Formats: sequence, structure tokens, C-alpha cells
Amino acid sequence: MTSASTLSEPTDTAPSRRWWTLATVGLAQLMVVLDATVVNIALPAAQADLGFSDGDRQWIITAYSLAFGSLLLLGGRLSDLVGRKRTFIIGLVGFAAASALGGAATSFGLLVGARALQGAFAAVLAPTALAVLTTTFTVPKERARAFGVFGAIAGAGGAIGLLLGGFLTENFDWRWNLYINIPIAIVAVLGAIVFVRHVTRTGPRPKLDIPGTVLVSGALFLLVYGFANAESEGWESPLTWGMLVGSGVLLVAFVLWQLRARHPLLPLAIVLDRNRGAAYASVLIAGAGMFGIFLFVTYYLQTSLGYSPIQTGLSFLPMIGMLVLAAQLSTNLLVPRFGPKVMVPFGMLLASGGMVYLTHLDATSTYAADILPPLMILGFGMGSIMPASMQSATLGVDREFAGVASAMVNTSQQVGGSIGTALLNTLAATAATDFIAAHTPPTEQVIADAAIHSYTVAYWWGAAFFAAGAVMSALLFRRRGDGLSLATPRPTGATTTTSSSAPSDADTGATPVAVH
Repeated sequence: MTSASTLSEPTDTAPSRRWWTLATVGLAQLMVVLDATVVNIALPAAQADLGFSDGDRQWIITAYSLAFGSLLLLGGRLSDLVGRKRTFIIGLVGFAAASALGGAATSFGLLVGARALQGAFAAVLAPTALAVLTTTFTVPKERARAFGVFGAIAGAGGAIGLLLGGFLTENFDWRWNLYINIPIAIVAVLGAIVFVRHVTRTGPRPKLDIPGTVLVSGALFLLVYGFANAESEGWESPLTWGMLVGSGVLLVAFVLWQLRARHPLLPLAIVLDRNRGAAYASVLIAGAGMFGIFLFVTYYLQTSLGYSPIQTGLSFLPMIGMLVLAAQLSTNLLVPRFGPKVMVPFGMLLASGGMVYLTHLDATSTYAADILPPLMILGFGMGSIMPASMQSATLGVDREFAGVASAMVNTSQQVGGSIGTALLNTLAATAATDFIAAHTPPTEQVIADAAIHSYTVAYWWGAAFFAAGAVMSALLFRRRGDGLSLATPRPTGATTTTSSSAPSDADTGATPVAVH
């Protein structure tokens, strides 16, 4: 058994400073999340400018998600080891520099490399931002409000990216979809310098779990790459299944290593807690569904209905509004009263209903009657899922492991988005091919109808994802008041390190994670 270091918080806890900290980390989170979608609308213009093929264009998106998804746990642990304020600023500066490189790219390879760098620095920035929030807001009522805002940003960031991408592409140049990160990062860096508190470490510095880092990073890389390869090469590809099987092997090896490691990268008690495990699974399912919504509704609006990029982005605004409204209602009224066991399944069922509503869209559908209602339903559903899940995912975790616990939230969302995009796109492509084969000859009308049919198939599968999420979350989340009686098992010979300024178990209803 080794002694663990402790984190000593400064005494400056002025409310105004805490809320300015929230604004700072919110900017960082918005930048990370919107960058996963802001480039989507710019892709046709970038492709025309740089001259890459249709087969290559997916790598502009995949390079970001590969680096982001595979390095998130490492990024979260670095924030615990190096210091959250320092890591936060490094992530912001690196992300801005990678964005500048991508905006100035003169070749396809340079743009892909810049997107991979963006993903790597996002993997440092995103969990650090959530860890800063977790350790800044320790009063339960304020914490709930802060996570309501943060959850709204996390859920709405993708839709904001579509809106911003359409505006920048149509009025400026596709490169501004990358350059826009620079002023956002500058403001966030200044906010971090002034408002984010420095945490003083006492005792020996914990060590980085190098074998665990290599195993889990490799597993996540192969998982995301495998699903990305399925999107381009199909499920019959040996490379696809080789990657997915390899990912499973590395994940098993990672779990076995964590059971015996002296300084585990991810103490298994973090994910084995019922509430946290349910929260991570809920974020994964919500990420899969949300990315699918953006992908297929965007293509439907632009290719089937002829919307411009800016019109497409504006079409998602009501969804964003409903998401923000639901997040605030959930945080301030509904989650405190009903808990995540009610709110997360409720949000999942709403989202499932919204996806079913989308299945009736055709070439003659109108925005007000056919597209707006399901988008608003989906927005309210996502706003009910995210805040409750994000709060549950980080409650009761020792400050020493706040970064890696926060990283699991982002890992779940990113891996869910990657899996959802690849799986739904593959199902949609197969449906379109089968439709064309059954309606020969392939006239322009048949091809147009095949596209709409493929979107419908994707919506039905998305509805099934959310319905399964509703059942899963209803079964796994504890009833309110059960948190104290259902304690997380503590490994033999473990010690627990908790800062004196951390919320008490009575406040959170959760048990601190044991640390070897």
C-alpha cells in the first residue's frame, strides 16, 4: 500500500469567482464539442479547395475522433498529475495552435494531421474542464446549477457547430471553421489565468500508469478505428473485425492490469458504482443518438430539401433552445425532486419518440409541420438526459481521480458518437443500396427516394438505441436515498484520500472511490 498525495484547495471560494470559472470551462467545452460537427458543413467547400476524394473525406472527421477518443483517459489522468489549471491552459493553447494549422492547410494530409492534433489536445482539455468544474462547485445546490449549464453546453455544442459552420462557410470561407477556435481559446486562456484556482499538492506525486495508458489508449483507438473502417469498407471487411476483436482483447487486458496496478489509471470502483456506470452508459447512448440526428437530418435538409448551409444550421436552433430549457428545468426542479432514475429514462423515451417522429419525413415534408416538432422533442429529451447523467458520473469521486472520472464522461460521449455515426451510416448505406436494387432502373427519382429511405432506417435504429437506453437506465440507476446504503466496495488494503473542501457523502449521496 502506498501513500496517496492530497490536494489542498485555496480558501478563495467567492461565488462570483466560481461562476466566472464556469464561464471559462464552458467556453472550452463548447469549443471541443462544436469542433466535432462544425467541420461537417465545411467539408464540401474544403474538398473542392484541396481536391481530395469522396473516399478520403471521412478522415477529416475520423482523425479528430480517433485522437480524441483514444487519448481521453490519458488526458484526464494528466490533469490529476500535472495540475488542472496548468493542463487546462496547455490544452487551450495546443487546441488553438492545431486549429490555426488546419485553417492554413494547403493539402489533404496537413488538414488531417491538424485535425488529429486538435483531437489530441481536446483529449487533454475536455476532461480537465469537467474536473475543474467538479472540484470548484462543492455545494450541492450550486453544483447542480453549474452542471445544468455545462450539460446544456455539452448537448447543444454539436447543433451550435452546425449553425456556426453554415454561417462561416456561407459568409466567409471554410477555413474559418477552424480559425474561429483561436479567439475562443484566447478568451478562455485569459479566464483560466484569472479565475481557475491553482490546487497545491501535498505528499508524494502519484505516478502515471504507463502499461494501463498504453492498453486503454490502444483499445479505444482500435474501437473507434474499427467502427470508422466499417463505415467506409463495410462490415464484411476483415480489417474491421480485426480492429474490433483487438480492441476487446486490449480492454480485457486493461481491466486485468487495473486489478493489480499500484497506481491504476482508472480505479475500477469508479465505473463499477451503479450510478456512475449507468451515467457513463447513458452518455454513450445519448452520444450515439445525437451524432446520428445531426448527420442524417443535415443530409436530408441539404440534399433532399435543398437547404443552404446557413438554413440547415438555423433549422437546429429550436432544438438547441429546447435542450437548454430542459437542462435548466431538470437541474433546478426535476432532478432534485425525482433523481436520475426517473429523469434519464424519461429523456431517453422522449428522444426515442422524436426519432420515430422523424421516420415519416419524405420529399414533400415541410419544416414547420414535419421537422420542427421532432427536433424540439429530441432537444427536450437530450436536455433531460445530459445534466443528470453528468452529475451522477462525477459525484463521490476523490479529488485525486476527478480528472480521470471526468474523462470517462467525454470518452463515453465520443465513443458513443463514433459508434453511432459508423453503425447508423452503414445501416443507412445498406438500406439505400437494397432500395436501388429493388427499384430498377436507378433513375434520379429512385436515388432520391433511396436516400430518404436510408434516413428512415437510421431513425428507426436510433429510436431503438434510445428505447434500450431507457430500459437500461431505469434498471441501473439507484432509487433516491439508496446511495448511502449501497456503498462502493473498497479493495483490501486501500486508502481513501479526500480533500477537506470536498462535498461530504451526506451531500452527494455517493461513496468516495478507494485508491490503492
